[in-house]
Amino acid sequence: MRSFEYPAATRPVAMGANGMVSSAHPLASLAGLRALQDGGNAFDAIVATASTLNVVEPYMSGVGGIGVALAYVSAEGRVRAMDFSGRAPLAARPEVFEEKTKDDGIMAAMVPGNLSGWLTMHEAYGSMDRARLFEQAIEYAENGFPVTYFNSEVFAASAHLLRKFPSADVILGGAGPPKPGDRLRMPQLAESLRQIAAEGQDAFYGGSLGKRIVEGNRALGGLYSEEDLAGYSARWLDPISIDYKGYTVYTTPPNCSSFQVLQILKTLEGLGPEDRRFQHADSLHLFIESAKLCITDRTTWAGDPDYVTAPLAGLLSDGYAEKQRSRIDRAAAAVVPGERYATDRPIGALTPGSPEEFDGGMTTHFAAADRDGNVVSVTQTLGGGFGSGAAVGDTGIFLNNMASYFELDESSPNRIGPGKRVDFVVAPTQTLRGGKFFLSMGTPGSWGILQTTPQFLTNVLDHGMNVQQAIDSPRFRVSTGRSVDMEERFPSHVRDALQSKGHEVNVIPAWSRSVGGAHAIQINADAGTFEGAADPRRDGYALGY
Repeated sequence: MRSFEYPAATRPVAMGANGMVSSAHPLASLAGLRALQDGGNAFDAIVATASTLNVVEPYMSGVGGIGVALAYVSAEGRVRAMDFSGRAPLAARPEVFEEKTKDDGIMAAMVPGNLSGWLTMHEAYGSMDRARLFEQAIEYAENGFPVTYFNSEVFAASAHLLRKFPSADVILGGAGPPKPGDRLRMPQLAESLRQIAAEGQDAFYGGSLGKRIVEGNRALGGLYSEEDLAGYSARWLDPISIDYKGYTVYTTPPNCSSFQVLQILKTLEGLGPEDRRFQHADSLHLFIESAKLCITDRTTWAGDPDYVTAPLAGLLSDGYAEKQRSRIDRAAAAVVPGERYATDRPIGALTPGSPEEFDGGMTTHFAAADRDGNVVSVTQTLGGGFGSGAAVGDTGIFLNNMASYFELDESSPNRIGPGKRVDFVVAPTQTLRGGKFFLSMGTPGSWGILQTTPQFLTNVLDHGMNVQQAIDSPRFRVSTGRSVDMEERFPSHVRDALQSKGHEVNVIPAWSRSVGGAHAIQINADAGTFEGAADPRRDGYALGY
């Protein structure tokens, strides 16, 4: 089916012949593009983009957060995964937490991994001087950048959290939340970034900057120790993948819950063309019910692989997908327990399948591709807006609150504990076709990431949309029971038909941030050209040259 038969995109697809960067802020995309134009590669561009996002999108990610990445290394012809998802502090024993302190505030801060991830990738494959890659971020932190309307909205919404800590003035100053067009300066952050540019990740993990982070965290009642930071390093891992209709789709392994994305795709793969019609109520019903089954499996099996072994071979197998499809009632909506682990399930709620039989918040996503064919795709987060809410000491670095993704229930596979990795929901994807790189797609959106990602992936892989159309298309998100949130751009007759099957449809705004802020890069390997897309639900921009 040709792409012009679908609704037009909100903006043109970005095109390039030499490289492409797509991120959640135009200044960050521009920083990455400048690195490419100056002769750098995708690994250089990712550092420039990531460090600039730390400044211009300080509530989403940064040095104090955690994340993961996929890297297609052209010279090696393979996709690699990078885990920089941090760990719980060694003092994070379950008994020291209450639900509130696990979820909010300084005790909820995990050991940050983002900086180690950026620089470990750069040390392995980058080509430019590290100091050059931090120049734009330092410039914007020191001399200021113009606050966007989206920035201003998030600053205002987060003011109550920021004011709980002495560092509130880092963002709020004396005049309150910055307004659109104001220039925001963060000189303390500029100094921290300058030290990182000079000394590398050792400044943070075991160095003087890290010591100040620990002291600032402890002064506010946090759990950090110098051992926590000095002992941390990002790790290369093997990605997980599936074959899907002639494509190979890769994502990151546990402790990410990314396998839910692949599992949904496998469940959908066996449906015929009549069941995969765009914006058709019967097709959407099957997609929604597939997602519910996979959510139920994910909440059962996801966790730190040092403690929990998810039966991935079974979960992602053709046989298990066929069995799961047979559980779908084509006429009625099932009840899903919810997006998190729960011991109290609604009456009639779905139970997980038996995959062993078949063994055989606020987040941001960005990507960069270069003329040599390297592609790096990163999803990282602080957790909630500004994470813990504290920029510790005089560093200007906001710490995450990603302990909120742990559970306290001792029966949970994702229970918090000393040094544990959290099960969290970021899921960057890379797709190859015929052994050649084809597509990078990813999004923020909390647990919804695992549902919305297969939606825009299938828009490209099944429906032949261009990447901007695929991202612009309306999305849904399953929650608890029979509830499903749907952007109001879904036709009313489609929503009504779903209601008749028992779905409790909640109409959300036409361009809701609750269903993500996706970014994509597609490569035409034969022509050597790039197509980029960014989500109008946020401040995203794709830039190529």
